[in-house]
Amino acid sequence: MTTTNDLYNGMFFEYDNNILEVTEFLHVKPGKGPAFVRAKVRNMRTGALVERTFRAGEKIEKLRIDKKDMEYLYQDGEGYVFMDTQTYEQVHIPAVLLGDQVKLLKPNSTMHVLFYGSEILGAELDQFMEYVIEFAEPGEKGNTVQGALKRARLETGAEVMVPLFIEAGSVVKIDTRTMRYIERVSK
Repeated sequence: MTTTNDLYNGMFFEYDNNILEVTEFLHVKPGKGPAFVRAKVRNMRTGALVERTFRAGEKIEKLRIDKKDMEYLYQDGEGYVFMDTQTYEQVHIPAVLLGDQVKLLKPNSTMHVLFYGSEILGAELDQFMEYVIEFAEPGEKGNTVQGALKRARLETGAEVMVPLFIEAGSVVKIDTRTMRYIERVSK
């Protein structure tokens, strides 16, 4: 058992029979009245992101979530099939639990699958991954404004904004959490 005073980003806890992950939090001490904690939490079973207010010092049960590296194999109807690289066991993960990350899934890429006991709560890609640009709009000649961006399509079909000098066939590093261009990779 812990209290809401001990919240931190990425912490998992149980509240009202839901498994929640803290994405943001703020301790508030108003001039009048008791202190409280305002937190943005993600319900790991539904994927919903909600803002909750807790009394300062309210007891919550902190959970231990296990991460297992699993290899993405293929899409199966409404979900995706992953294989544990140690035991070769395959699991089916509904698309709802993966969120927008499905746009960045490449065959044979590794994801960190989150487990609470035997229940699958979701999966995360590595924060930075490399992708080949399949198509990029041509950069306009003379458009040299610093920081100018254009639309490009990755090998997975996801669209991202990239600098004007990026062309089709280039390899780029993408932040998978924000789907933003980081840098061009020379290969």
